[in-house]
Amino acid sequence: MGKVLMIQGTGSSVGKSVLVAALCRIFRQDGFSVAPFKSQNMALNSFVTREGGEMGRAQVVQAEAAGIEPTVDMNPILMKPEADTRCQIVVMGKPAFTLHAGEYYHHTRELLEIAMDALSRLRSIYDIVVIEGAGSPAEINLKEREIVNMKIALLSEAPVLLVGDIDRGGVFASLVGTLVLLDEKEQDHIKGFIINKFRGDITLLQPGLDYLEKLTSRPVIGVVPYYHGILIPEEDSIYQVIQPTTAELIDIAVIYLPHISNSTDFEPLQQETGVRVRYIMTANELGNPDVIIIPGSKSTVADLARIRNCGVADAIIQRVGEGIPLVGICGGFQMLGEKIADPYHTESDVDSIPGLGLLKVTTIFEGTKSTYQARARVVCNHGLFEGLRGEEVSGYEIHMGQTISDSTISAFQIIQRGDFPCNHLDGAVSGEGNIFGTYLHGLFDNDRFRHKFLDGLRQRKGIVSTPQSLILSREEQYDKLADIVRRSLSMELVYEVLQIKEASSCSTSFPSRRIRMNLQLL
Repeated sequence: MGKVLMIQGTGSSVGKSVLVAALCRIFRQDGFSVAPFKSQNMALNSFVTREGGEMGRAQVVQAEAAGIEPTVDMNPILMKPEADTRCQIVVMGKPAFTLHAGEYYHHTRELLEIAMDALSRLRSIYDIVVIEGAGSPAEINLKEREIVNMKIALLSEAPVLLVGDIDRGGVFASLVGTLVLLDEKEQDHIKGFIINKFRGDITLLQPGLDYLEKLTSRPVIGVVPYYHGILIPEEDSIYQVIQPTTAELIDIAVIYLPHISNSTDFEPLQQETGVRVRYIMTANELGNPDVIIIPGSKSTVADLARIRNCGVADAIIQRVGEGIPLVGICGGFQMLGEKIADPYHTESDVDSIPGLGLLKVTTIFEGTKSTYQARARVVCNHGLFEGLRGEEVSGYEIHMGQTISDSTISAFQIIQRGDFPCNHLDGAVSGEGNIFGTYLHGLFDNDRFRHKFLDGLRQRKGIVSTPQSLILSREEQYDKLADIVRRSLSMELVYEVLQIKEASSCSTSFPSRRIRMNLQLL
């Protein structure tokens, strides 16, 4: 049975997901087979596995860092908020039920069993499983019913490293306060602390570290610097890379929807030099970009109503009339059509609503979700697709509706879904080629397609030069992240916590008890 190590935090967004990814890469580098695990994830950034199961993107990133294929065992329960008080619950990759606030806890006993079975399967395959918690284990109103923090640690007998974010301030109070709010058995599982996102001279931090260790009788495993130049996002975060404003810049406006999903679609664009991606919430922010993108949504009907009510929809239609290109992905594609029908009230209380009327398509919501990995071939060759016909791309589909085209040009031919050949047309392109929609997530992860798409925008703008991307490959990013974290932690102590005597290439930079050097900020 494989070893387990759990990373919990003093709160959300303290960097748990990224640290798990780093540890997965470090253990892999040290010769161990390793897998990530998070029993319950609440996220709108999801992914489809080879088998067609849906899981959170954070565990996909961690699996990539570990060098393995992601499976739904790594995230057996995925909660996808549809409204402030309603969630779709995805269990082992498939939608199980939609629940209102409070109803979820009627199911936690059965869901906990499913989660522990998934963890057992991973432990039977891998040397080490790195478990990620959620939020804080000290949410005292939820402790008896939670199935993602200390309940998992206790049942799996996992040692826990507690992470605090010093960039927010109050990190020592957060670490000690979290520890105090745990009961004795839970406290016994906390084997050390990690302080994350540190800036400055670490010698000034040393008195606090000494006091923390003396007060709690637990070691500080390490202090991780606030690093730059590594674009591995935290779970469900949207980050913006600030590019200097120049005439050579491609300006992409992504409409920020209240229930935006799979915002990871745009990270490859953000990582290109000479490209700026802006997330737009109001009509005044839209300006005159080189292209507008409407992203995916977990609540297409509600989000369409929102952009109508706040004037963003009218602004989009106006810009399109002035010749600015428009792209819709998944829910955004559905919004571009003439009508969205919801006969089974899958997503709303209305039978149908008008779309933006920019593509001659109609969407009908169904009760079954389509989740596939897909390969496709571009079949259009004009407008935004000029020079792209025949280009093959890979991606994935996650949608409840089916979209019917009314003599509109298709964008892609799906040639494979999962492991099976396919011959299905996807998406739609307007007559002049200035507007297109597709169900394919991950489209811009395809390097050749992304570069040709951006080159087309540059030609429209009269930009002659094509800047070369300076972004590290995904593998290089994981290696750089692992190097920073390895030099920031006492890996000797980490392996001691895991009860592993020796790693094949383990190296230690962070002293086990006392820090005597400055950390170089990267």
